[in-house]
Amino acid sequence: MKHGDFTELAKFYVDRPRYSESVLNCIQAHIILQQEKEDLIVADVGAGTGKLTENLMHLKRPMRGYAIEPNDAMREEGCRIFSPVDKIVWQKGSAEQTGLAESSVDWVLMGSSFHWTVPDVAMKEFHRILKPGGFFTAIWNPRNIESSKLHMDIETIVYDEIGTTKRVSSGNKLTSEEMKEKLEGSGWFEDMLFMEGFHEERMTIERYMNVWKSVNDIQVQAGEEGFQRILNRIQKRLAGMEEIMVPYRSRAWTVRSKKK
Repeated sequence: MKHGDFTELAKFYVDRPRYSESVLNCIQAHIILQQEKEDLIVADVGAGTGKLTENLMHLKRPMRGYAIEPNDAMREEGCRIFSPVDKIVWQKGSAEQTGLAESSVDWVLMGSSFHWTVPDVAMKEFHRILKPGGFFTAIWNPRNIESSKLHMDIETIVYDEIGTTKRVSSGNKLTSEEMKEKLEGSGWFEDMLFMEGFHEERMTIERYMNVWKSVNDIQVQAGEEGFQRILNRIQKRLAGMEEIMVPYRSRAWTVRSKKK
């Protein structure tokens, strides 16, 4: 498995958690206030199998628009899951080349995927496809590990196996200074807004283990045998439990296009 290759992980993505609805509702309300309209067209870029897309369809004002995903296996799984839904159009594309028309959407989002982009190229593309004054949001959904001894224990299992682990990015350690440079440094965007919200998700043990199986960078660093040892040790730590409460904190940075 290579960094950024999610082909073998698509089947596990359905078990990933949602993002904080409170955070997304607040950003949506902010955009509606700025745009002075409620019917926003969105583009979930790097949509995977549609975890963030699903969120957007269940906000106080449900969204419609596009899910853009470069990986065929992930996109096919998303199309299967969303087959009854006519408000979301799935298509192949990337952050650097979405395939969307110029000035066609009001709000572009990337859920736990902006770190895989070439930021300057991606931001230029988002500026192109956004309508004047449109918005871009980069959001991550890391576990709130420090709030739970159980999850600190699980994190220790991972570090015991790998040693010094370097996440490509869970969004947990990102600073607003870093994000300001990435999002506004190219000169296409301005008025950065940061929001963070805490939430929990109850999972069966099977689902929780599947979430781990969907993580790309840990598998790459640990290797096949090392990653299996990690899974075995986590499973042993959870022995006797039927469910687990997993704490998350959604962290989102939003900027406004300078397009007039």
